Amino acid sequence: MAGLPTPEHLPLTAQVAQLVVVRASGHLFDHQRRYPQWELPNAELQTCIQKLGVGGVILLGGSAAEVGLRTQALQDWAEIPLLIAADVEEGVGQRFAGATHFPPPLALDAIADRPQAQAYATQMGGAIAQEALAIGLNWLLAPVVDVNNNPDNPVINVRAFGQTAARVSDLTQAFIAGAQALPVLTTAKHFPGHGDTAVDSHLQLPVIPHDRDRLDQVELVPFEGAIAAGVDAVMTAHLQVPALDPDSPSTLSKPTLTGLLRQSMGFDGLVVTDALIMGAISRHYGPYEAAVLALEAGADILLMPADPAGTIAAICEAVKVGRLSPERILDSVHRIWRAKQKVMTPLTAAPPNPHAWEAVVPPPVQVEQLAQSQTRQLIADITTASMQIRGQIPPLAAGQSGQTLLLVDDVLTTPWLSTTAPAIALPKQQGYSHRLIDTAGCSISPGRLPTQPTLLQIFSRGNPFRGVAGLGEFALAWFRSLRDDDCLLGVVVYGSPYTLNSLLPELPREVPYGFSYGQMPASQAVVLSALLATAPAEAPTAVFTD
Repeated sequence: MAGLPTPEHLPLTAQVAQLVVVRASGHLFDHQRRYPQWELPNAELQTCIQKLGVGGVILLGGSAAEVGLRTQALQDWAEIPLLIAADVEEGVGQRFAGATHFPPPLALDAIADRPQAQAYATQMGGAIAQEALAIGLNWLLAPVVDVNNNPDNPVINVRAFGQTAARVSDLTQAFIAGAQALPVLTTAKHFPGHGDTAVDSHLQLPVIPHDRDRLDQVELVPFEGAIAAGVDAVMTAHLQVPALDPDSPSTLSKPTLTGLLRQSMGFDGLVVTDALIMGAISRHYGPYEAAVLALEAGADILLMPADPAGTIAAICEAVKVGRLSPERILDSVHRIWRAKQKVMTPLTAAPPNPHAWEAVVPPPVQVEQLAQSQTRQLIADITTASMQIRGQIPPLAAGQSGQTLLLVDDVLTTPWLSTTAPAIALPKQQGYSHRLIDTAGCSISPGRLPTQPTLLQIFSRGNPFRGVAGLGEFALAWFRSLRDDDCLLGVVVYGSPYTLNSLLPELPREVPYGFSYGQMPASQAVVLSALLATAPAEAPTAVFTD
């Protein structure tokens, strides 16, 4: 294989290191890391790549442009080309600013009975693959093939492509087909199915109580479809599924990963664990034992072990004492080599001749491949097709004051809101003041603000580590207070349809509302442009801010 040494010629430690994928920030500088407890500082990251020889890196945060520089630097550090992954289920812009951020996949479920739904899924997969490659990513940790049939699911929720096995299977196969047009890896997750749980595996170990017949009819169907479609990798779920293994969580279960996934379902691609630092595993197993158990179960890649060097040493020791065979390690390395061969590009492959100056290396960022006009139009098309609008909010009367209240989980983690975001700027053009309220540092109880005509905008969706799904009691209290004070001009919900469904029975028929699966500015603009009646244009203010 060009650019890759023969696995058998590598020492055991080098083979084992290839099974490890570490987490790093997409930002270039250590002080910019958003999650320093999980993201290695640059010196340690360089050590992991150059000295330990880890097989890959998962990135989060930063702009698309700087991630292009980052991935080039990482590959330059590596003797063996790296797999560089990211959770880009909703587009590269979901994680890296400047690239395209699509509405969440559940938006396609809302229009799944229309012929364009599968076309949208294919275009979405292709666009994400194109933008990933443009900045040096070669492994998409997508699509989510879980069936979100539990409205209380706090972690899958709108990340799923649907609420039935058939819809999820059809749409995710279309997504995979779109991505496979380009040399990237795709990943079906989270095996054997994380959709029907009300517990977040980032925090605790969920239990799926269903029998095998039910699993065969629902949870496993989209994985079978993804395997048939040629998906490159399957990510495990940190779940307890007694029908498959009464003793071990799926990530550490040989009956689940080897018996079911490998042997019964015939999957011979990469099996990657979900992050081993997640509470569902770390609360019950030590970091080194968890890594060895995952390999014994049939995993090939260990994602985000807490201590990469210690994990490599522990696995080598497990081989020396006979818990793991050398052949078991080599099997995984050979699968990783096949994956790396697929995604190797001129940036990572060895030049065909020894003169480096003769090799034309592409620039680290293919800017022209990011946020193209047709991709931006795809955002608008999906939002328009899947949104809900009832009625229209008339302009404020002359001299009338109004406010828009924006309810979020935490104002410090809302990159989709700024002074130019449509959720703020469009109401402002019609005379509304704005206020952001959350349940943390910017919490204000209902009744503490002057009563005035109010547009209520609620940003609510299931998110990892949040622990709950849907509308919290705080937001519900605000909604009821404004409604009872007869000052509710309209409601917009961005994110979860389950949040909207919890409000509709209590929303007076005469109050207009809008709903969008997407929370990002592009979706805000589409929904508010439809919900807010056009007001006479005001002369723009020439305020210099910087």
